[in-house]
Amino acid sequence: MNNIYHLTRKQQQLLDFIIENQDRFPQPPTLDELCFAMGLKSRGSLHKHIQELINAGYIEALNRKQRGVRLTAQYLEQNVSLAEPEQQGTPFVGAIAAGTPIEALENICYMNVPDEIKTDKPCYILQVKGDSMIDDGIFEGDWVIIEQQSHARNGQIVVALIDKTDATLKYIEQYPHETVLVPANKNMSPMRFHPQQVEIQGVLVGQMRSYK
Repeated sequence: MNNIYHLTRKQQQLLDFIIENQDRFPQPPTLDELCFAMGLKSRGSLHKHIQELINAGYIEALNRKQRGVRLTAQYLEQNVSLAEPEQQGTPFVGAIAAGTPIEALENICYMNVPDEIKTDKPCYILQVKGDSMIDDGIFEGDWVIIEQQSHARNGQIVVALIDKTDATLKYIEQYPHETVLVPANKNMSPMRFHPQQVEIQGVLVGQMRSYK
């Protein structure tokens, strides 16, 4: 699979839908079933998005007419690392910047997290570095629980990957011409990027702190 294949936002949303709903369909869904499930009217535009996901190696068609699609074995194998093993807990994958962006993913280990501060979807844990979110009570050293997803509503706190290199924890505002990452620190200014520079890697759903 091509790990640097760039998906459009619509293609990523379609891939996320297939991932999150793969157990919902008793058999691999057809294009018509995907159109209906996602509330889409145009089967033609969906067909083009499906073909791009096939070209990227993320999904495969079960026959030439693409009457059913499913995630490829290679995709599942390469992305199983952020799934939550029942016996191991929630994956802790390193540090996230609440200030100057730093690399997000490091060595993966596992932590126990109360069900009340995570969701039933795949989640992971990051430890906060920096003070750009302190006005909202997110301090350096806190652990944040992130629901793994590639889209968010404006005003949510997200893990944003910038230029496929650096990650940061900020509020997000998305517009056709730019994406704005907004700190919760009155002494810091928003960070502005072209939409293609920013990839959402998850949304904040919980927080933990040690007083040791």
